[in-house]
Amino acid sequence: MAITFLFCLFLARFFYIQVIWQDDLNARALDQWTREIPISAGRGNIYDTNGELLAGNTAAYSIFARANAVTDAEGGSLLLSEALGLSYDDILGKLTDKSHSEIVVAKRVDKSVVQRIEGAEIAGVYYARDDVRFYPYRQLACQVLGFTSYDGSGSTGLEQYYNNFLAGERGEILFETDLVGVDLDGAAAAYIPATDGMSLTLTLDYRIQSVSEQVMEAALKEYNAKAARAIVLDVTDFSVLSMVNLPSYDLNDIPRDDLSALNRLSRNALVSDVYEPGSTFKIVTAAADIEEYLQGNAAAYAPNRIFSSARTRTVDGTTIRCWSDHANGKHSNQTLAEALNNSCNPCFVDIALSLGKETFYDYLAAFQFGRATGLDFSGEAIGMLLPESTLRDCDFARIGFGQTIAVTPLQLACASAAAVNGGRYYAPRLVKEIVDSDGAVIEQTSPVLLSQPIGEEASEMLTSMLEGVVRDGSGKKAYIEGYRVAGKTGTAQKYEDGRIAQGKYVSSFVGCFPASDPRYLALVIVDEPQGAYYGSTVAAPCAKQIFEGIIDIFDLPPVEE
Repeated sequence: MAITFLFCLFLARFFYIQVIWQDDLNARALDQWTREIPISAGRGNIYDTNGELLAGNTAAYSIFARANAVTDAEGGSLLLSEALGLSYDDILGKLTDKSHSEIVVAKRVDKSVVQRIEGAEIAGVYYARDDVRFYPYRQLACQVLGFTSYDGSGSTGLEQYYNNFLAGERGEILFETDLVGVDLDGAAAAYIPATDGMSLTLTLDYRIQSVSEQVMEAALKEYNAKAARAIVLDVTDFSVLSMVNLPSYDLNDIPRDDLSALNRLSRNALVSDVYEPGSTFKIVTAAADIEEYLQGNAAAYAPNRIFSSARTRTVDGTTIRCWSDHANGKHSNQTLAEALNNSCNPCFVDIALSLGKETFYDYLAAFQFGRATGLDFSGEAIGMLLPESTLRDCDFARIGFGQTIAVTPLQLACASAAAVNGGRYYAPRLVKEIVDSDGAVIEQTSPVLLSQPIGEEASEMLTSMLEGVVRDGSGKKAYIEGYRVAGKTGTAQKYEDGRIAQGKYVSSFVGCFPASDPRYLALVIVDEPQGAYYGSTVAAPCAKQIFEGIIDIFDLPPVEE
């Protein structure tokens, strides 16, 4: 019985080693009897929508050493230290360190240096290509593109989000060696080719991005602002045409030794940060009101219905005031269009309270507030929307004019685009297609309709009113003769530690053109401008300049009235 048991145990062990453990043992044997020279995969390029290179590669090399195969450590260290400009002692330590099978001597070395080392034929020292990421436009769209780590892996932005596509798969050259890692004479090398990464074609247009950055850079300096941001969307499908976050940094000179600065400068605040939008949010409130009116809701304010001319509204004992003193008949006998022109807060309090929490929150959900937009980008915030069940009437009233709610700039831009494009809310996107190294399209993105918060008629009525804001109201500085711009200004106070921060404002403008058939939408935000701070003064002119840049780029003719 004991013999039978031992025999069965021996058979089980034999089966485990020969079958179960086979792959692992083969891998260990291969590692012991071979020396591997890694072959880096070429990282995929990133192009703008026109095929302009935004992120590519420049040739560089890494130098490796296998101490067991080094025959002249002193001589090799001397040559390497001279060629690489590194410490002789440090290199000697690496060439004689037999505790590691392979050691990196230097990374990202120029080809001329490699040629010098290659000509010396130092035993146990070899090299492999290790490309360096290169960004031809330096700081352009830096927070969107992102950057790679020292090992070439995506760290932030699209470089990180699409890393699995961009990275490719490393190859190897295998040389047979003896037990101590010395190459065997006459042994053949095995070559496992690398698979290059795929390339991305973005929806970004580098020309619109450049114009937007120039405009916002000028505003940042003129108003000595804390930050200046802008986003441009194609309202027909929510393709992102430009994203600007200033201050910015040079992608070819990343401040890796100052993590605080790097985290601040590399953050795409248009996607990741939230703020109280202020009066630009009145677009959403007006859209809900117009749609409810068209649906026959008697609580909605009809386009010709007159709002109370009183300067204040009192809700739950809280007094809400208009920015204007309403003296000498100002803001009296206002219709919805005039309330938008004048940016009169009490009128939008009336709308929110008339529609009620349940109805208004249904529209907020349809406009995707309180959730991610679905952009192909990491770190998107969902905003801050108080639960309907816990909302006090005074807080709800403030949502009507853009307070007591926090949104990302991207959320506001997308909601505004849906409000003027016929009521269609698409998932915004940054990548148009993914192409392999042979040029074959592997994946092509298409517009994804998420919701339809309002109908065509409501959208047309609203856009016409917003055109009046630019033609006759607070948005006059965004007016462009012959191009029918529509939009809304915003001037929001900032809060710190739950209190209003005196003298700190966010100036903004969101607008589109042509109003007759909207195609381009821009949201402009200037954070903490000094001196002037009204959105009508600070932000609206920036949107005008961005739109004029687009007109020049595409040579767009004026729109007939």
